[in-house]
Amino acid sequence: MKRALLSVSDKTDIATFAKGLIQHNYEIISTGGTLSVLQEHDIPTTPVEEITHFPEMLDGRVKTLHPVIHGGLLARRDIPRHMKTLNDHNILPIDLVCVNLYPFEATIQQADIAFDDAIEQIDIGGPSMLRSAAKNMKDVVVICDPLDYDTILTELNDHNDIQLKTKRQLGAKVFRHTAYYDSVIAEYLRNDTPLFKEKQTIGMTYNSVLRYGENPHQQAALYQTTNTPYSLFNAQQLHGKELSYNNIQDANAALNILKEHRAPTVVGLKHMNPCGVASHKQLHQACLDAIASDPISIFGGIVALNGSVTESIASALSKIFLEIVIAPEFTDDALTILKKKKNLRLLQLDTSTDNSDRFMLTQINGGVLVQETDHLCVTKDNLTCVTKTQPTNQDIEDMLFAWRVVKHVKSNAIVVTKGTKTVGIGAGQMNRVGAAEIALKWAKDHDYHEGLTLASDAFFPFDDVVKLANQYGVTNIIQPGGSIRDKDSIKACNELGITMVFTQHRHFKH
Repeated sequence: MKRALLSVSDKTDIATFAKGLIQHNYEIISTGGTLSVLQEHDIPTTPVEEITHFPEMLDGRVKTLHPVIHGGLLARRDIPRHMKTLNDHNILPIDLVCVNLYPFEATIQQADIAFDDAIEQIDIGGPSMLRSAAKNMKDVVVICDPLDYDTILTELNDHNDIQLKTKRQLGAKVFRHTAYYDSVIAEYLRNDTPLFKEKQTIGMTYNSVLRYGENPHQQAALYQTTNTPYSLFNAQQLHGKELSYNNIQDANAALNILKEHRAPTVVGLKHMNPCGVASHKQLHQACLDAIASDPISIFGGIVALNGSVTESIASALSKIFLEIVIAPEFTDDALTILKKKKNLRLLQLDTSTDNSDRFMLTQINGGVLVQETDHLCVTKDNLTCVTKTQPTNQDIEDMLFAWRVVKHVKSNAIVVTKGTKTVGIGAGQMNRVGAAEIALKWAKDHDYHEGLTLASDAFFPFDDVVKLANQYGVTNIIQPGGSIRDKDSIKACNELGITMVFTQHRHFKH
């Protein structure tokens, strides 16, 4: 008779699984709560204490950490001296282990959970049994997921045994499972460790396979790494086909821009860069302004709003071909209008929550760059006026709006605004003058040529951008400052009557 050890935190379908094993001549060994569940279902079960001849102790911290258990799991059946050792010590082999772990991750997500209570949910015996069984996967079947119960019972029904290929797949799954489990614990304890650790494991949970990656010849999937509330994982899709790889990237970028703004704001985005951003006390007007910023580039793009999509806003959006609309709420009338577009994805997400992600990861060949997430929010208190002409309160508001946008434009980046709406964006250029020329020319071509604000994501190494900006009607400039030639730009601004403020911070975005 074969022996199976069942010890699970998640009791889903465990009784049904145990009955199936008994039908295939397995003896069941179990512990604690699992034992009670099986006995309640009248399933013949041997308590683990009768195997180890030791009681559970230390409030359950020790119950399966015993040579009788791990010897029975680790002994190789094809090595005679291993089997002789088992026989010499009256140890019987264990042929199947079904274990899932204490719910540490679920525990730490509870509000106000005490540290000591969280620590008690770190499983020790469970991972040890799983890893022992998985190491001996040739001889031992190991299961850590209730979703695999049917696979095991089906193979037993069809072959009266478990196929070696299946054993190896289940063994590999165990090591992924325990590695993820440990990564969650390590992350929970991060406050007691250096910012950048000597070893780092990023736990990822599978979400879905995507149709393809950036291009149709690339396979792709979506995984979740954190439980930050301000995330597409928390969005409810109300309409439209599934999100693509590029949709997800763009939608995430749009949300990050939107998060910078507290006033009613609309973000239009295409290929990871904003093509129109506007704030206005009336969200409908902000929507019109954002679209008007670049009505060409918004075609096939994404729109994100931090207020309710009403019938009037939906009517404006329905006139454009869009991939996605994201908002915290859609009125019934708005949904009626927008759902007429078969392929338009409508995502509902609470935009008032926060992004708690501490780090950003960028993959390179053979490695990963890790940096803190850029949560820096420049305010009026950070600004230093360096010119003779001083900004008005309205000038400051306009400049801060432009700064909140340029932060999210690929470097080199220049953003030109009129009031609190973008009228020209120059993104990802190899030099700052080139980015300024793109943004300024766009503004001029759309009849914006006076009272403009220009924001630059990094300092001016020369005065050329200032002189160019003056030709296009820029009266306010906001930039980090910090160049060894700042005085040249300041001098040019003073000569041309332009107000310039330094933020003391830059926002490179590569």
